[in-house]
Amino acid sequence: MRRIVAFAVALLFTLPALQAQESMFNLGDKVINIGIGLGNTLYIGGTGYSTGVPPISISYEQAIVDDILEKGVIGVGGYLGYSSYKYRYNYSGQDWGWNFNDIIIGAGGFFHYPLIDKLDTYAGLLLGYNISTTTDYGDPGFETVDSSGGIVFSGFIGGRYYFSEKFAAFAQLGYGIAYLTLGVSIRL
Repeated sequence: MRRIVAFAVALLFTLPALQAQESMFNLGDKVINIGIGLGNTLYIGGTGYSTGVPPISISYEQAIVDDILEKGVIGVGGYLGYSSYKYRYNYSGQDWGWNFNDIIIGAGGFFHYPLIDKLDTYAGLLLGYNISTTTDYGDPGFETVDSSGGIVFSGFIGGRYYFSEKFAAFAQLGYGIAYLTLGVSIRL
C-alpha cells in the first residue's frame, strides 16, 4: 500500500512538469536518422562467428498528425538497415565457412510525446522485409550463393536529444537490425 501511495504522490508532482514540456517534433517536420547498432538481432554469435559490418541504418520520418493527447504527434517513414557477419572453422588446414548479409527495408509508424525539454521521446512499430544472402567460403569447387528473406516486425522506443534546431543525437531500443541503435538525427 505504501508503494501505491508513494507512486501516486510522485505522479501528482510529475504531471505539471510533463505538461510544461514543448514538443520537439511537430506537424510537417522531416527528420533523417543515421545510426549504428549494438547487439545484432540477426545472428546469435558464439565460437567461429564474427561481425563483418556492424548493424547500420538510415531512416526517414515525417510528422503527419498532431494534437494527439494534447501534445502528441504521429509520424511515418521509411527504414533501411544492413549488417553482415561470418562463420569460420578450420578443417584439415583449410578455412571453411559462410558469409551472411542482411538488408532490412521497411516502413514505420511513430508516436511522439514530449516528456523532457529538448528530448523528443517516441515509441513505434516497424514492418519490413529482410533480404538475406549466404555465400560459402573456402571450397572453390562448390561455392554457392543462397538467398532467403522474410517479413520483419519490430516494436521500439527511443529519444532524440536536440543540441540545436536541426541537429540531435538519438538512441533507440527495440528489435530491428540491432537491439540498441545510437546515432545522429538531422531535421530537414
